Amino acid sequence: MRATYLILIIVGLFTCINGLHSSEKRIYQAERLISAAPQIDGKLEDVAWNQGQWQDGFVQFEPYNNSKPSHDTKFKLLFDDNHIYVAIRAYDTAPDSIVQRVSRRDNPDGDYVGIGFDSYFDKRTAFIFLVNVAGSKADFIMSNDGQSEDNTWDPVWHVQTSIDEKGWVAEMQIPFNQLRFSNAEELTWGLQVVRGIFRKQEQSFWQQIPRDAPGFVHQFGLLTGINTVKPKRLAEISPYTVAQAETFQKQPDNPFMDGNSSRFSGGIDGKIGITNDLTVNFTINPDFGQVEADPSEVNLTAFETYFQEKRPFFVEGRNIFNFNLMSGDGEHSSENLFYSRRIGRTPQYYPSLNGNEYMDFPGNTTILGALKLSGKTKSGWSVGIMESITGKEKAEIDLLGERSFRTVEPLTNYFVGRLQKDYDAGNTIIGGMFTATNRNLDDPALYFLHRSAYTAGFDFRHSWKEKTYAVGIKTYFSHVAGEEEALLRTQTASSRYFQRPDATHLSVDSTRRSLSGHGGSIEFIKAGNGQWNYATFLNWKSPGLELNDIGFVRNTDEIFHVIWVGYRIWEPFSIFMRLNINLNAWNGFDFGGTHLYKGGNINFNTQFKNYWTFGTGVAYNGESVSKGFLRGGPSMIIPDGINTRINISSDSRKKLTFSAGANNSWSLQQHSRSQSYWMSTAYRPFDAFSVSLRPMVALNQPELQYVTRRSLNGENRYIQASLNQKTYSLTLRLNYSITPDLSIQYYGAPFFSTGKYTKFKYITNPHADQFTDRFAYYDNGQIFYNSAEGRYFIDENRDGSYDYNFPKPDFNAMFLNSNLVARWEFRPGSVLFLVWSQGRRQYDTNGDFRIQRDFGDLFEVYPHDVFLIKFSYRFGL
Repeated sequence: MRATYLILIIVGLFTCINGLHSSEKRIYQAERLISAAPQIDGKLEDVAWNQGQWQDGFVQFEPYNNSKPSHDTKFKLLFDDNHIYVAIRAYDTAPDSIVQRVSRRDNPDGDYVGIGFDSYFDKRTAFIFLVNVAGSKADFIMSNDGQSEDNTWDPVWHVQTSIDEKGWVAEMQIPFNQLRFSNAEELTWGLQVVRGIFRKQEQSFWQQIPRDAPGFVHQFGLLTGINTVKPKRLAEISPYTVAQAETFQKQPDNPFMDGNSSRFSGGIDGKIGITNDLTVNFTINPDFGQVEADPSEVNLTAFETYFQEKRPFFVEGRNIFNFNLMSGDGEHSSENLFYSRRIGRTPQYYPSLNGNEYMDFPGNTTILGALKLSGKTKSGWSVGIMESITGKEKAEIDLLGERSFRTVEPLTNYFVGRLQKDYDAGNTIIGGMFTATNRNLDDPALYFLHRSAYTAGFDFRHSWKEKTYAVGIKTYFSHVAGEEEALLRTQTASSRYFQRPDATHLSVDSTRRSLSGHGGSIEFIKAGNGQWNYATFLNWKSPGLELNDIGFVRNTDEIFHVIWVGYRIWEPFSIFMRLNINLNAWNGFDFGGTHLYKGGNINFNTQFKNYWTFGTGVAYNGESVSKGFLRGGPSMIIPDGINTRINISSDSRKKLTFSAGANNSWSLQQHSRSQSYWMSTAYRPFDAFSVSLRPMVALNQPELQYVTRRSLNGENRYIQASLNQKTYSLTLRLNYSITPDLSIQYYGAPFFSTGKYTKFKYITNPHADQFTDRFAYYDNGQIFYNSAEGRYFIDENRDGSYDYNFPKPDFNAMFLNSNLVARWEFRPGSVLFLVWSQGRRQYDTNGDFRIQRDFGDLFEVYPHDVFLIKFSYRFGL
């Protein structure tokens, strides 16, 4: 550990001695049109293009930074009261070699050009417009000086391309109402123009940017000359209708499973500019039937799985509402004050049924409406406000023809507010966030939920020396309130386990009706301007912190520290195109002073000059103390272990590509062993069509896998077993882009996971020095399996009578999720979706892994099919 700190100090001194560098700002002066606007046809033959000045002088960004590009590029900008017109001429001495691939929006492939505007001129935010040779668009908002990108932003703009003997041309028309800028007589914006040459994996910029630059947007050149243009307020309304039919297996006597159902519904999406700086997005009765299903999984842990947000309304603008608890990657990176998947979630109460009862349970909570106000003012305030209401959901229960209803999710209001203020051209940023969840608990069955939950956060970040160095501070607080039942559930949840008998700094209060907590982080980062970079982070979360009503947090009662050092070579040398090496070291404690864990890793990643990539890494996890291994019982010592990884990928420019990788983890005391192997292959037989296949095999063999807890003579028995879990999954994707606006996509993902539990045992001394002294096996005289009941019976004291029993935990889970989506954007912003989704699920307890048998059995399961037509029409007001 001391050696790591010494390296950090040496690297810092070395970087400061080397000094800093920045590029001279280029300036482009746009001209107002004095003739008719050009026709957007990709030809540049209109009289309008005789006006204005072409500018060239592009410089490579990669692979040879600050070198002359392989081919010249030039551009020209004109404007009128309503639009910016962009012409980009991409010269190429071998036009036949230009890679022209039709692709869906925001997934450009092949050669491309693009333009970015920092119209706020905050040196942090940019609106990017890209197009490839085939005319496929990509557009996104870049924020945090290039650290974040939001590609769900879909502005309405026009572009056409063409290929000729000189190379190719892109001609754009970008409405001013799709941009955000101040109301000033003379405007100055940041400007960047980019070109990508696919066959050479070359990217060049008009404004040169060093490869080691700390940030991106603040490096843009300048755009001047735009004058007497008034900001335009955006106003778009998109009503939609949805027709849906479902077919599924009919169940005798179950009136809710008669084999089919149908529905017809509608709603409205809209965007309205309150000012040029602030826009309101809203949705009424949204439908997300076209969204791809979540990946399948078998979760054997006590913790919730984090799933990525895919619903367009919540994905768009997510950077504005982001408040990560800690920087970096890994499992901590998903923890946030706002987790939008809470809105519209599966109802949380599942009523128990008696004999002859059947239930129609809603698959998700209805979102009655949602509204977002977002934008950035000319004074530097970033604003994000979201308000959403989800309806009161009821399950319908049938008892011999008589119907009743049980509330399974209350009427709930969710509020999220985010503010940030820039100072000193974005070098200092101060912000805050507030969230509120309020539920109308009018049914005692729902008293296990919080009646109200509030969180508040404050963040500060200051950068200096051209944003090479930065220090950041975050702190956040939570407060939840409700009935005693809800707060008891909160205290004993897997994220805190207040009931742990050896946690002397914690205790359960069954009369509590509220709980508060806090957390925060302090970080120091050096990024860019040199080959050495480093960072250190300190993060804490108090035991009482609770964010999961509208945020996401796995563990509390934790103080976490990490140091990261990285060395990179971005200029090609020898056989390498680029190379990265980094190392990490970490430590963790709880609020009672217990040293929970420690470890470190080293990683190596490179790209070769033949465009293949290779990466490997090794991590050491020291002996740790797990607070949750016994799920509310005492903490337990977990042996130290090693984790290794390796991955390799072929040249991505080829029609046929592949990648493969492996992970291998093992305990140094034979506590556990896990392995996973994956590969991915993709083939593009012609420019408009691609197919990819990704199989994965995983083996998980812990010596201790939690089974259940039982009691004997007032003492808890934490029952464990050796587990042999095998998992196989396959992901198939087909993409056919008939035109840039008409595409067909297929996603299919069969998933199989089996688990066989053997060598049952119970914990005797979770803190024993030797791993094998921490548990005792049940012998043949103590354990008996009753196959008729599917349960294990235990006679621990051998007195001839069973002391406790538990169900057989073996499992065999088989799932199939598939999704076929045809998408036609028949006019800008107006879309027709045709969707076919199919799900197959089967679960039993044989625990045997036989992939050929299971694959066949899965396709004998009666499918649940959903057929959907969604029509949305955009009105620009």
